Amino acid sequence: MIYIIMIVIAYLLGSIPSGLWIGKYFYHQDIRTEGSGNIGTTNTFRVLGAKAGVVVLVLDIFKGTLAASQPYLFHVHVNPLLIGLFASLGHTCSIFDHFHGGKAVATSAGILLAYNPLLFVVAASMFVGMILLTSMVSCASIVGVTTIFIIALCIHDHILSVIAGLITVLIIWRHRSNIQRIIHGNESMVSFGLGHYLRERKNHQ
Repeated sequence: MIYIIMIVIAYLLGSIPSGLWIGKYFYHQDIRTEGSGNIGTTNTFRVLGAKAGVVVLVLDIFKGTLAASQPYLFHVHVNPLLIGLFASLGHTCSIFDHFHGGKAVATSAGILLAYNPLLFVVAASMFVGMILLTSMVSCASIVGVTTIFIIALCIHDHILSVIAGLITVLIIWRHRSNIQRIIHGNESMVSFGLGHYLRERKNHQ
């Protein structure tokens, strides 16, 4: 029974639509109708600004960390990744948003933070590095989660390999439209980084 309770809690935590609720109750805006229409961190930054974006980022990471930390909190001997996975599921299929949701990048990072802080630092560093190189959040997200999957295979962490593999597939699937735009050279970029600089330079030639 305790396992079912932890799974339900993880799903409900993941389902909390931080960007949607902050937009509605603090900014009186529905971010689903603006920008990319996504309720995650990137679109929150785009529509509501940096302050709201940072808050949503922290909340989305925290709900993943809290969900995956339940085995430690309840002293239950189960791999936290197996519980945390349901937070990622909740984020992408939120019961509070008609089973729609975000792309689960920040929430998945939070799960990794609870499981292995060092790997979280590696993933975060890879994410930031790819942002600075490509100026594309989508590209950085895909590369970051794929890197963790590859590392898990290399260190023979079988459970992390399976969970990271599932989350990699989920994130790539949720970014399929972004991948098409990357291929065609018209993906949205943040306003800094090498990719942004090169695009701006090209546009002004």
